Parts: sequence; C-alpha cells; structure tokens
Amino acid sequence: MNTLINELINYGIKKGLIAEDDKVFISNSLIALFGIDSFGEEETQDMPLPDILKGMCDYAMEKGIIETDTVTSRDLFDTKIMGLITPLPSTVRAEFNKRYAISPKEATDWYYELSQNTNYIRRDRISKDEKWTAETPFGDIDITINLSKPEKDPRDIAAAGKAKSSGYPKCLLCMENEGYSGNVSHPARQNHRIIPIRLAGQDYFLQYSPYVYYNEHCIVFNKEHTPMVIDRAVFTKLLDFVEQFPHYIVGSNADLPIVGGSILSHDHFQGGGYEFPMARAKVEKEITFPGFEDVDAGIVRWPLTVIRLNSGNKERIVELSDRILRSWREYTDEDAFIYAYTDGVPHNTITPIARMRDGNYELDLVLRNNITTEECPLGYYHPHSQYHHIKKENIGLIEVMGLAVLPSRLKKELSDLEDAIRAGRDLRQDEVLSKHADWVDEWIDNYDPHRDDLGEMIRREVGIVFSHVLEDAGVYKLTDKGRNDLMRFISQVR
Repeated sequence: MNTLINELINYGIKKGLIAEDDKVFISNSLIALFGIDSFGEEETQDMPLPDILKGMCDYAMEKGIIETDTVTSRDLFDTKIMGLITPLPSTVRAEFNKRYAISPKEATDWYYELSQNTNYIRRDRISKDEKWTAETPFGDIDITINLSKPEKDPRDIAAAGKAKSSGYPKCLLCMENEGYSGNVSHPARQNHRIIPIRLAGQDYFLQYSPYVYYNEHCIVFNKEHTPMVIDRAVFTKLLDFVEQFPHYIVGSNADLPIVGGSILSHDHFQGGGYEFPMARAKVEKEITFPGFEDVDAGIVRWPLTVIRLNSGNKERIVELSDRILRSWREYTDEDAFIYAYTDGVPHNTITPIARMRDGNYELDLVLRNNITTEECPLGYYHPHSQYHHIKKENIGLIEVMGLAVLPSRLKKELSDLEDAIRAGRDLRQDEVLSKHADWVDEWIDNYDPHRDDLGEMIRREVGIVFSHVLEDAGVYKLTDKGRNDLMRFISQVR
C-alpha cells in the first residue's frame, strides 16, 4: 500500500490535480482511508491509474474495507479515492473561466482532460467500446456498442432493493451529485465537477457524460430539478449555448415518452465536439415560410423528418421554430397517420439540434410522434419488431443525429454469429442467435462467407438495419406521398 499511495500522489501531481504542497495532506488522507499506521516516500514508476486503483481496491477487499467484491462496490470505493485528489469545485471553475477568457475551446479541452484524469470518465473502459462506420443510402452513419457502463451484479441489485431511498439527489443529473458519495443504486461522484453557465437568463450547468458515447459528450442541465419540455425558450437556450461554445453542437431529446430520452424528469440537453452524420446531410428541398424569407429553410435528406433553419439572426430562427412547434403540436392528418391527440393524450413534439455553421446559427427541427397501435405497442414511429434483435430501445437525440448506441449484448452476439456462420451451424437451433436468423437469411447470399471478411459483412448489415430503424422513426417517409404529406404540413405553418 505504501507503493500505491506514492504512485497515486505522483499521478496527481503529474496530471495537475494536486500540488507538491498537498503531498503530506493527501498522504494522510489516504492513510486514514486505508487504516494504515505508517508511510514513507519512495521512488515511483509511473504506474497506470487503473493499476493503482485495482491494487488499492484489492487491498481494501483483503482488509474488509470493501464488503462485497462487485464492480459497483469497487467503483464506489475507487471514486472515493479519486475524490481525495480531485480539485475543489471553486478551483475547477476558476481555471475554466480563466481559460474561457482565452477561448471557449481551450476551456473545454482542459475540462474534458480533467474529467478523464480524475477517472470520472474511465479511459480504460471507454477504450473497450466497439465503433465503426457503415455506408447507407443517407451517407455514412456511425455505430457504437457502448461497454463503458458496467452491468449490475445480481448482488448489487439485491442490495439496492433492500436499501431505503433518501431522495437525495433527486436524480442522476441534479447539481447535488457533485461530490456525492453514492450507494449501490446511485453512482459515486466525489470526482465529479460541474461548470455554471447561463442560458436564456436561467442557471444551467455543463458537465461531461461519464460514458462518452462520442467525443466530448457533454450534458447541459438545469440547476432546478424540473421536467423536460420543448418550447420557445428551449430554442433560445440551444442557440445561446452554441453562441457561447461555437465549436460544440447541442440538442434536446423530445419531451414525450417513447420519442424522448431516458431522463424526462430533469430538463437537460446533450452536445459535444462531434460532427454527427445528420449534420453532414444536405438539404434536398429548399422551402420558404411566409414572413420569414430572411431565414434559409429546407428539408434535409435524412431518414427522419428534419426541417433545417439557418440565419445570422438568432431571434428570427427562434420565432420561426416556435411557430413550427406550435403548429406541429396541434397538427392532425389522418391520411398521413399523424394524430396530435388520442383520448386527450398529446403525441406531436420536436427534437431540436443547434450548431454554428459558417458564422450563422443553424437549427434542425426533427418532427416526432409517439402514437402507439395494437401492432406497434412500443410506438408506431419506433423501431419495428423485425429490427428488435439489433435495436429495440427508444430512438433518442443521439440516434436521431445518426449515431447508433447499441446494447452491450451485441458485442458477444455478433462475434458468436460470425463463428456460427463460418462453421455453417443452424442459427435457429441456437437459443441466443436464433433471433438473428431471419435477418441473416436476407443478406447472406450476397456474400461468400469463406472469401469475404465476415466480420465486416456483419457490421455493414448492422448499419443498414440502423438506417431502417431511423426510417421507422421518421413521421414522413422518403416517398412521393411522404414528401407531399410533409409539404401539406409546412404549407399551414403560420
């Protein structure tokens, strides 16, 4: 343990988390944490952080400091360790503001690096994520199988079920998570730091997602624990954000179940330093809204229904976006199977995405509808059942923009599928792989499994499935009828 403490302090100093003057103080804090009674300085070998933390957790297991040897218990403990060498919020915010005065990008570059150096973003886990690009009729789209979010151990699930909920913090996004010690049902956040920002005159905070589905995946959340809503103010807030951080994009999940995000109880946006495939998609038809001839508008060639607005005048985009939203909220077109309400329940909403492009403000408005039917109980504009073997979950903001976040189970399933096809096994006789059998039958004859790169074939076909999933989520299809139906809606926006 003496060596591990020296290695951690050496790491903290090299990464700029602590200063030389902090060495004795941090050493004593670690001595107290591990219950040891002696310590001495020694030469260090620049041990990788994951190895340091594993060694410390192993020691804590041996000494009974960690009671249960699960990923959750170890995460709770190693986050407590990292909290001891993570700078205080006031220090982080002062440094961020100092760098922001030089450039917004310098500030976020530093903050993103800090979030990784403190192990809030676990580099070792992120590196295991599967990522590839797939060619589709809509251009290249991005695929990821995210493995950085650990699966729950049955022992942790049982312990969480017995634990009493304090209701503090109210959710995973609340500002009270900063420095929170966590428990079996709530991750520890002693190494978590958030940055205050102002959007449309309201207090928000900037942070990074610990699971970073894409580069610099950030979350912008309301200071107050208030539900998600899509309204005029949201358009202003999104454009305010990209004005302050012009090198980032930002968007909001829709505010209704099925087409919304996983946390509808807390107002938040997601953004980052990443060019999503949807941003590269071109406008296929220019349109004009009466009274807004100064705002460039068009329909984007994309599997979901996207209206793109571009202008140097932020207020004009906000005003037009609000009119489109209010019209869409109340819009019913039975011939196009668009219903604003059924039994008083609203179905129409918008997923908005903002960016700066060539000095102008740009806002993509993705029309969404969450109606369900007997045949499609999970949502009519939702991945249809023939694609559930690949993607069954809701199509939220990230997927809307062209990045498939696929379940971790697919890493093993796709690998096993490759082996089974190569061996000529009957997929329908395999309890796990049988769900992929019909899909494989659709495309296997297009390849020679013995000559072609089988893994590449499977990844390509997964990308095609995801493009179909996005088409399912589109309220107006890319057909003559679909485009005529969409123009019928656009013509009545006032």
